Amino acid sequence: MKVGFISLGCSKNLIDTEVTIGLFKNNNYKIVNDASKADILVINTCRIY
Repeated sequence: MKVGFISLGCSKNLIDTEVTIGLFKNNNYKIVNDASKADILVINTCRIY
């Protein structure tokens, strides 16, 4: 299964996204840079309270 990531918002999101990519890779998912080629698209955004 191919997974794409979009990270929006603060720099902490970039770190969280990198950690999440590692988890997906460790579970045999293929990471793709082109969202149109992904079976799953993970969007990481900031939530302001």
